[in-house]
Amino acid sequence: MAKTSGEFEQEFIQTAKEKTGKTVEQWYPVVKASGLSKQMEITNWLKAEHKMNHLQAQLLAGLFLNNGKPVYQNENALLDNQFAKSENMRPLFEAVSEKILTLFPDTQLIPKKTYLSYTAAREFAAINIKPAEIRLGMDLGDMAFDETVQKTKLSGPMPRISHMAVITDIKQFDKKLSGLLQLSYNRTHKK
Repeated sequence: MAKTSGEFEQEFIQTAKEKTGKTVEQWYPVVKASGLSKQMEITNWLKAEHKMNHLQAQLLAGLFLNNGKPVYQNENALLDNQFAKSENMRPLFEAVSEKILTLFPDTQLIPKKTYLSYTAAREFAAINIKPAEIRLGMDLGDMAFDETVQKTKLSGPMPRISHMAVITDIKQFDKKLSGLLQLSYNRTHKK
């Protein structure tokens, strides 16, 4: 079973010195001195200037921006926070999520700070909840964009989530969309 975001975060906090040369507490003044204040700016800077991998940089940036407190302590709260400005989208999200989890029974829904991740061995789908739509991101590589999928505008997931489908009605979750999800799943589970 895939690790939760909370487990990754706790592991990073406990092993940061061993893996990065400094404890998370020792990193905070370094990050502060950079003058950067946005998650992706800090993440990219830590990767470029301090040779951290993406997960390490992302976790440290999140901890720094959360005043040193763990971001992923309560995953139920992370899920509920996705609906803070769009509670009306919860029934549609639950219907979409049920379809994904039924199609891919080995998948785990992992709430993140800014998005919802669908992960089996690796993340193959991601959702952003918007006030009037659900954005379903997928890893479709260099597939052409069309009336079903467009260039992703999701916040949070890895750059390999390249395409997104905008869902405003569960009827849009048709055979074509199921097939695209299958392609994304297959791409992330290559041997």
